[in-house]
Amino acid sequence: MARILALSSWTSAGHVGLSAAVPALQALGHDVTQLPSVVLSNQPGFAHIAGDRIPPGQLAAMIEALDGNGWLAGHDAVLTGYLPGAAHVAVAVGLVARLRRLTVPPRVVVDPILGDTDGGLYLDPAAAAAIRDDLVPLADVLTPNAFELGWLTRAPVATLADAVAAARRLGARVLVTSPPIEGGTGVLDVGQGPPVLYRAELVPDVPHGVGDVFSALVAAGLPTGAAVGHLAALAAASAGRPHLSLIPSATWTAAPAVSGRPLAPAEA
Repeated sequence: MARILALSSWTSAGHVGLSAAVPALQALGHDVTQLPSVVLSNQPGFAHIAGDRIPPGQLAAMIEALDGNGWLAGHDAVLTGYLPGAAHVAVAVGLVARLRRLTVPPRVVVDPILGDTDGGLYLDPAAAAAIRDDLVPLADVLTPNAFELGWLTRAPVATLADAVAAARRLGARVLVTSPPIEGGTGVLDVGQGPPVLYRAELVPDVPHGVGDVFSALVAAGLPTGAAVGHLAALAAASAGRPHLSLIPSATWTAAPAVSGRPLAPAEA
């Protein structure tokens, strides 16, 4: 069992942000400490939505309380997800710096939630710049999609070779979700060794939250192939539904791992 400290969005209904990461991790037997950056009724895109950002000062006070109770130390990983403002990014940066001073510091996993190919940048530009300039350099592992990788590095990501070159500029292990491949989807794992591609079927009409689950599984220490296997089964079970089927379709927890293929030199 791993202990993960997760800072991201939270919704009353549906599965995005913490509301996706936490039940997924708990289903696999992991323990999660939650810090919400925003609290919403549901993910934007439905007819009605209510909620607001958590004030950064309140987030900082929650962190102090956790520390005062002795609950901040002892985490295996810290995961950052949706951070709506530059001040929220500053709280995340301070939290990571604080945890790095512990005798046994946690692994730092940053999911740089910035935008996507279809919609472009959908985060406040000041927050996005703070994530790029202040938070990303602190990460041990990054989980951007192809658009986010290109935005962070100011480099084109039109091919696998582009993605590898951009990922190597970030100074961390980079797991590129939805990399530029034809006939499917998957994850491109760019670490110290040869890049490895994990392919999966592209399932249409999958609800939001799949990326949040993936970064959570990575934070828990799952091998990339195992995380992709779980994700592929979850996507298939959730197709056409308004929300991810994390609970009704718990068979995703037993999905087999997906085998990776090291890229040939010509591809990387």
